[in-house]
Amino acid sequence: MLLALFAALALGATPYDEGVAALKAKDAPTAIAAFERCLAAEPADSPGWVACQWELGWAHWVAGDWAKVVGAWEQVVRVEPQHADLDTYLPQARDNLKLQAVLAKSREGAAATFTSQAPAGATLRVRAVGDLMIGSAFPEGYLAPDDAQGAFADVSAWLRDADLTVGNLEGPLCDEGVTRKCKPGAEDGSCYAFRSPERYAALYRDAGFDVMSTANNHAEDFGVSCRERTEQVLDGVGIGHSGRPGDIFEREVAGLKVALIGFHANRNSHCTLDLDVASELVRSVAARNDIVIVSFHGGAEGNGATHTPPGTETYFGEDRGDVRAFAHTVVDAGADLVLGSGPHVVRGMEVYRDRLVAYSLGNFATYGRFGLSGNLAIAGVVDARLAADGRFLGGALLPTAQEGRGEVRVDPQARGVDLVRTLSASDFPGTGVRVAQDGTLAAP
Repeated sequence: MLLALFAALALGATPYDEGVAALKAKDAPTAIAAFERCLAAEPADSPGWVACQWELGWAHWVAGDWAKVVGAWEQVVRVEPQHADLDTYLPQARDNLKLQAVLAKSREGAAATFTSQAPAGATLRVRAVGDLMIGSAFPEGYLAPDDAQGAFADVSAWLRDADLTVGNLEGPLCDEGVTRKCKPGAEDGSCYAFRSPERYAALYRDAGFDVMSTANNHAEDFGVSCRERTEQVLDGVGIGHSGRPGDIFEREVAGLKVALIGFHANRNSHCTLDLDVASELVRSVAARNDIVIVSFHGGAEGNGATHTPPGTETYFGEDRGDVRAFAHTVVDAGADLVLGSGPHVVRGMEVYRDRLVAYSLGNFATYGRFGLSGNLAIAGVVDARLAADGRFLGGALLPTAQEGRGEVRVDPQARGVDLVRTLSASDFPGTGVRVAQDGTLAAP
């Protein structure tokens, strides 16, 4: 990337060209300086000025200066309100700016310490699953014949048997919206954009779900407005949610103050790639809650992604984060349970500082649009019992598998149990969770 910058400078490029080259090199200060020169050289409000202002916003984005991102792009709105991608990225920048304000206010008003008001001996039983998408109205032909009425029939007793049941909602619950993920004229089904009917929210509620993470790469398949509508629909049936920057679930459960924060490797959500902000956010939320659960979407995908490697993972060139570093960072900051998704296969679990980390819970109920070959069809319900101070007291993995186009069933072969046992031992020697033959879990 630095070669591109040096080449641009050597060829006597314009300030705009220099800024673009610096952006490619992730050199925010040089890019900002170049685009500011570009603005000074272009007539105000001209097409060239708008182009410089737009890229200046991206340079501030790389620097994490959300106030200046918003300021630059609001100038673009003033001159060219229909500028491409404004409706996608300006709301994300505004959400991140609001999150900065929330964190600053939290720091100013925080008590010196926090004393739990939970009853003596209080515990919390959490049940959690991975990816959920029980039918998509886009394109046609991906809704179940029974309209998903029986989507959870085989496992709902498990889902209801908890103080709090958590899932990862892949894609919006929305009856409108337009997707930009599919190229114009693309063949139906050739791109992966999901949109489940709003009426399915009641099916999730009836199955036993209490809170959903909306932090994943399908949250805005049909735009920001559809994501906001999803939050409204979930609110309407009493299901909590977290994902968008600043959107945090907090509720009293079993006598304990419980919070959940959803993260994803993208700035449209609380971001796994910014460990400093993630740490500050978790610390802020932990200061006012007994139990903090972190749900994250990260890591590579597919049948070959069952192991949790050290370091950063990528998928088709996209940075999917260092999930080990992220998990340890949020636990160090005060998270008590970390639940991963994204790889579409189960991964190992470890107990870090007495806290359970499940690095991927796999495809739980994903009708029609998900590949389900091999390990992609194997998952489970994680049952975790936590002390009032967040310590992992034990639990279980209740094995499931998907059949046909994505019907979730109890798995009599318990393949997920064997897979998680093997992966936990191989990937996390010394800290891997112990998995018994019957699926019960214990700290190492």
